[in-house]
Amino acid sequence: MADTTEAPAARRIPAPAVNVESKPFWDAAEQGKFLIKRCKACGKAHWYPRNLCPHCFSSETVWEESPGEGVIYTYSVMHRNTPVPYAIAYVNLDEGPAVLTNIIDYDAATLKIGARVKVKWTPTEGGPPVFTFAPV
Repeated sequence: MADTTEAPAARRIPAPAVNVESKPFWDAAEQGKFLIKRCKACGKAHWYPRNLCPHCFSSETVWEESPGEGVIYTYSVMHRNTPVPYAIAYVNLDEGPAVLTNIIDYDAATLKIGARVKVKWTPTEGGPPVFTFAPV
């Protein structure tokens, strides 16, 4: 099987859409920090950043820094209509939420569900870096 290891700069990634609710996340991303939201009312962490907790609908949410570590819940490697194969995955963060992301710096022979991954920041075209994950 061919090695499908992808260098972070192999694919051009457009800048993310930044809105009022997500701006603190993207500002922290520019400093290499991965933030998630946590609800002060129910104590649950959540992703995607929003002002209302998706678990209890409280507006008492706060930002907290995450180490950006977790495990691959599921993934798929894209080969069609792309010059460079790439992997997309749902990663279950150690804090609980699942995030949809790209997996980078991987070897197709060893990439698997349950693999430990850690956040890596990937430059975009004219915006803040986006989070991607790489095997630990």
